[in-house]
Amino acid sequence: MEAEERFRLVDVWVGVRDPRQAKKVEHDLVDLLVVAVCAVLSGADTFVEIEAWGKEKLDWLRKYLRLEQGIPCHDTFGRVFAAIDADEFAAAFLRWVGQVVPALAKDEVVAIDGKTSRRSGKAGATPLHLVSAFAARAGLVLGQRATAAKSNEKTAIPELLATLALEGCIITIDAMGTQPNIAQAIRHRGADYILAVKDNQPTLAESIGDFISAFTAAPGKTPHQVHEVVEKDHGRLEVRRCHVFDQLDCLHAPERWPDLKSFAMITSERTIKGKTTVEHRFYISSLAPDAQRMNQAVRQHWRVENSLHWCMDVVFGDDQMRARTDHAAQNFAVLRQFVLNLLRLAPAKRKGGLKVQRLIAATSDTFRAQVLGLI
Repeated sequence: MEAEERFRLVDVWVGVRDPRQAKKVEHDLVDLLVVAVCAVLSGADTFVEIEAWGKEKLDWLRKYLRLEQGIPCHDTFGRVFAAIDADEFAAAFLRWVGQVVPALAKDEVVAIDGKTSRRSGKAGATPLHLVSAFAARAGLVLGQRATAAKSNEKTAIPELLATLALEGCIITIDAMGTQPNIAQAIRHRGADYILAVKDNQPTLAESIGDFISAFTAAPGKTPHQVHEVVEKDHGRLEVRRCHVFDQLDCLHAPERWPDLKSFAMITSERTIKGKTTVEHRFYISSLAPDAQRMNQAVRQHWRVENSLHWCMDVVFGDDQMRARTDHAAQNFAVLRQFVLNLLRLAPAKRKGGLKVQRLIAATSDTFRAQVLGLI
């Protein structure tokens, strides 16, 4: 590698061992991984496309990489990604995030949510399910943990939390993660939690529902806070109303939840083409009662759907990825999240969304080099 002090990607892969037999290695592991990053940044979504892009841009790549044997074939890319230890690859991503992402602001909402790569499983096998931590305001992936199935998120979430610096943040998780041990893990990291309550905690949900029924019948008799937001967009009118309470003795076994301070009901009224639907959602939190803060944090949680999961599918073709051998699917998913962060952190963004940014990266050597930190 030439000019290593400028090419930060070299440092990302420290600690990732080369799984190949040394005597049979033709292509340097770091070279191979950097080519993959550059290609995915430029619009490649498969190993075949990575090879094709790399061969077209070989002269440019050799300004920064040795590539003594040229560009590896797509089968080599696939075999290497399948063989690299997934935990080491994910740990390298975490180290890089810790170096390049500034300290998260106080009250930054970190949404924990899972996504399944639908075509990553062989016939009769479970596809990859990746639980990710997403900083909603910054729009960045902080880390991820793979599970064998969605039902295993309860195990993966505490493991993921243990790897992240979260002090002062607000952690939001859907109902699958509403477990006392997960709430405790969040508090151990110096963060607060907002956890959705559904049928996964039926007795707790029932006690909140009973309290809300009594409150609705006589709202003036129950101390509470309320905050309302009205949004209009493309013919859709939505009113989100948050009621927050601190009458914890009305809940079922509140002592199970570490540092529990409040619970809330958020009502969403959506009107589209004259038809109105109403949805009620319940939450528990270690935050002191604050309806505006709660309403905003829950709203920001859903950015993980549009700013991460949707981007992975629509911009990076995650659901179409057919890498199924060993660790290939997981490592390639982490690589895509790495490129997503690179684009979000780019010092010289161009107009347009992520698809446009990848298109420009494919055609402009200058922009590509800027995103990669070369210039």
